Amino acid sequence: MREGESDPGLYDYVPYRGRTPFAWPGGKKVAVWVSPNLEFYELDPPANPHRKSWAKPHPDVVGYSHRDHANRVSHWRMADVMTKHGFPGSVSLSVALCQHHPRVVEDASQRGWEFFSHGIYNTRYSYGMDEAQERAIIEDSIRTVRDATGQTIKGWLAPALTHTPRTLDLIAEYGLTYTCDLYHDDQPMPVNTTSGRLISMPYSLEVNDHYGFFVYNMSPREYADTLIRQYERLAAEPSGTVMCIPLHSYLIGQPHRIGPFEEVLRHIAADDRAWITRSGDIADHWIANVGDAA
Repeated sequence: MREGESDPGLYDYVPYRGRTPFAWPGGKKVAVWVSPNLEFYELDPPANPHRKSWAKPHPDVVGYSHRDHANRVSHWRMADVMTKHGFPGSVSLSVALCQHHPRVVEDASQRGWEFFSHGIYNTRYSYGMDEAQERAIIEDSIRTVRDATGQTIKGWLAPALTHTPRTLDLIAEYGLTYTCDLYHDDQPMPVNTTSGRLISMPYSLEVNDHYGFFVYNMSPREYADTLIRQYERLAAEPSGTVMCIPLHSYLIGQPHRIGPFEEVLRHIAADDRAWITRSGDIADHWIANVGDAA
């Protein structure tokens, strides 16, 4: 390393070409997991000096009520389509939803969905937290999800994608096995932590519906075509890959968007190269069968 350069050392450099090939269970080529973000947004959250919660001055009734469509209407529309085509959810959960809207969490649990933590609220950020505060968030997440669903969370996606320098070390210390906060690979990879064993679970910004509709300004059919092209390329790769479809039901569950999205699920479900599964199952299989070689 040249003087003055800095590598945070989060993970080792392993070039894609030259890796030992592997396949998913049943010889499948691509592990496909759908990640509904079941979130809770506060209309007037505590202020964080590093980031505003809402774009408009308080009260941002438009932004708040748009997102509230998720837990009132569009969760059910999205979830029914997923269940119809055999796609379990791996839920990026604002754990406060367990208290605010327990019927949404109960519905996801009854469908056999997995839960991992997306922080307490999606309007409270990790920026500026000290270690005690961050530990409290992790402990709250583990306890709340266990009390509400009986599940012990395995994964983490930082609230609103906000972090501290210690986040990955802490979640590994608490026994979580995967993080969705690294976007550097199309396969799971080991993460360097001070304790525990943590891997990166391929999540996605590129095919996240938030980016598709808010950043790239895609139409519903353009977004659906993007998902199919993403799937087809990953399924054609020489070794096992991971495709995550991150969703926000207040976006994908709108009446004018759900039809093209259902076409995507139908396309993938009909292709025998896909292992349609949950993120925790991907992590468990990779750690048990591939991790040491990686």
